[in-house]
This record gives sequence, structure tokens and C-alpha cells, in this order.
Amino acid sequence: MTAPTSPRPLIEEFALGLESPICLTWELTYACNLACVHCLSSSGRRDPRELTTAQCMAVIDELEAMKVFYVNVGGGEPTVRPDFFELLDYATAHKVGVKFSTNGSRITPAAAARIAANDYLDVQISLDGATAEINDAVRGTGSFDTALRALDNLAAAGFSNAKISVVMTRQNVGQLDDFAALAERYGATLRLTRLRPSGRGADVWDDMHLFADQQRALYDWLLDRGDNVLTGDSFFHLAGYGSALPGLNLCGAGRVVCLIDPVGDVYACPFAIHPEFLAGNVLDPGGFAGVWRRSDLFAHLREPQTGGACSSCSAYDSCRGGCMAAKFFTGLPLDGPDPECVRGHGEHALAAADRTSAPKSPVDHSKPGGRKPTGPVPVSIGPRPDSLTGLTTPPDRACDASPLAGFVASR
Repeated sequence: MTAPTSPRPLIEEFALGLESPICLTWELTYACNLACVHCLSSSGRRDPRELTTAQCMAVIDELEAMKVFYVNVGGGEPTVRPDFFELLDYATAHKVGVKFSTNGSRITPAAAARIAANDYLDVQISLDGATAEINDAVRGTGSFDTALRALDNLAAAGFSNAKISVVMTRQNVGQLDDFAALAERYGATLRLTRLRPSGRGADVWDDMHLFADQQRALYDWLLDRGDNVLTGDSFFHLAGYGSALPGLNLCGAGRVVCLIDPVGDVYACPFAIHPEFLAGNVLDPGGFAGVWRRSDLFAHLREPQTGGACSSCSAYDSCRGGCMAAKFFTGLPLDGPDPECVRGHGEHALAAADRTSAPKSPVDHSKPGGRKPTGPVPVSIGPRPDSLTGLTTPPDRACDASPLAGFVASR
């Protein structure tokens, strides 16, 4: 009798890719009413080529057929799309759960009530400071108060367990306990993510990414207090310190996750919007499923990895070489160390690299003006139209200076 073969560890199954992604990120629009200095998609103005409502629904039909568990919807600011709630309702009705990220500016009491009425929606409110001083320097004047107002509206509508999503920077890492207290105040879950040098984030990464001692402080805090804190696969490079943190602890790009951008382009990673990581488009013959299952790029990413220069490091089995996007956009080789390698190898690699030739994403919908503000971003968030009324009228031209080009509130 032949002895049964032992199943491969789950992480090895993930590394070799799955028939369908566990989840994916879908940026519905590049339009945004803020100008966050670290925006990974360089959002601001709407791209007039963005997928139509019917095309989005066709993608959702594919995701249902592929049994994709849920999508992370973002942007830009996804709630500015006139069909935002229509698409959310369509997705959840077709057994595709939705977690959407928003700056909260359009989470009115009416919008919050509609969200609370749907059992298959999850909401992430973005905050990058536990105080207005820290947050608004990154996300824009008034954005802290706007985010809290959105959380208040969700709580009043009976929506439970909202997420507070924080990009960790050297400016806010000292506020971890304050973020935890804020989440407790709202009955929310804290979600921490890593700053990547993607999009406009590449312009501020040198000034905002964590120092080595701050990385260690974050790691220790997560081990001590992070049982109920979400991190996804953001900090698997910190496993080089010793113990793995909860989460995937693996770069899932093209293996278990990917990105669909507003015009339907499919990238291996939400943080790697660059032709080097473009696998296809959902409008190609075969649709999204064809891209996911037959893309040459994804097939390459799913091949066994050698580890390159990191393979001789004793921490490699834990950190797996770190983040592909972080390496790529800082000019480091993909088989080299993460730029924030906790063993210090990334620091040496950065010192030896020609940073001036580091790749830049050609996708940039930023608002006109300098891309690297030296002070608070001059954004004012005043009263906005009811989120449920919808928006109409397509933009007049592709490069209109307005981030909400052509969107006119219905009366």
C-alpha cells in the first residue's frame, strides 16, 4: 500500500499561485478630492477611459464565477463615481464581498445608512495621523475631522467594526497607542500598512519611511498589542527580526492577489503600477480570468524563487526577500534585499544603487503643481453633495485640471 503523500504547506501552495485570486484590489477611479503626498496611484484627475458601469458589472460576473471571496475597492476616491453604490450592490448580490477604502468625505448620514444595510460591505476610513496636525500634513487640511465625521456617521447608522487604515510613517509611528485608542473609541479595527515608494510615495519615501529603530518599535508593538490589528502582507519583511507576524508573510503578487486599475489594466501588485508588472487588461479576449490564468508575467511570478542575493541570509526563509515593489521603485534588483531589510542589507544596497535611475510609474493623475509639498497639502474639505444622488456628465477632456473633471452633482 502506498503511503499517502503529505500535503504541501499552505504558504507553498500560495507561492505557486492559485486558480483564482483570494482577493484583489480594484481601483475604480483615479479621481480624488484630496492630494495625499504618498498616494500610491498618483490619483487626482479622472481618466475618461475608466471602465463603464456595464464593463465593471461584467468583471464582477467573472469574479463570481471564479469564486473570488472579496475585492478591495479603492482609487482615487471610489465614492465619487456616480455608479459607486450601484456597483457595490451588484457585487454583493453576486456573492462578491466588498471592502472599500475612502477618505470619508462622502460618507454622509444617508450614505452610512445605506452601507449599514448591506451585510457584505466593509469600510476602511483612511487616517495617517492620530491627530489633525500629523494627519493633515499628509492628507490635507480638514481631512482628519472629515474622517472622524465619517466614523461618527457610520456608528450612528449602526455599522459595526469599521476599519481605520493607517499608512505607517516616521511621523506617525509614535502614535500607535493613540491609533489603538481611536479604534476602540469607535468600535473599529485598526489596520496598519506599509509606506511603499510607489506613485507619489516615491517622492516622499526618503523623508517618510521608517527609521531602523522605528521599524523595531513597530515590530515589538505588533507582537505585544497586535493580536487584533490587521496588517495583511505589509510587514512580512519584519520577520527577519525573528518571529513572523500574523498575515500572509509572503509577497502574493500575481500568486494570490493582483490589481485592476480604473481602465481595466491588470497589474501583479497594487503597489507596482508600471509596465514591468502589467499582465493584461480585463477587456482583452478571455477577460480577467484569461489574464489571471494565462498571463506570461503571472506564470513567471509563480515559478519557484531562488532568493538571489538574499538566499544566503539566515532570515530569508522568514522574510522571503521582502517587498517586490519597494525594491523596484528604489532601484534595487528584485532578487536583492528589501530597502528596509531589518538586517541592514537594504541600507547598504541603497547606498550602492543609482537612485536617479530608479523606475517611475508612467501613470500619474496628480493635480497640477509640485508633487512634493514641503508643508500641509492645501486641500479644503467643505460640505459635499449627498452621496446617494449620483453624479453625471462625462469629462470634457482627458487632462482637465479638476480632479472630479466633468462630474456634476445631480439636483
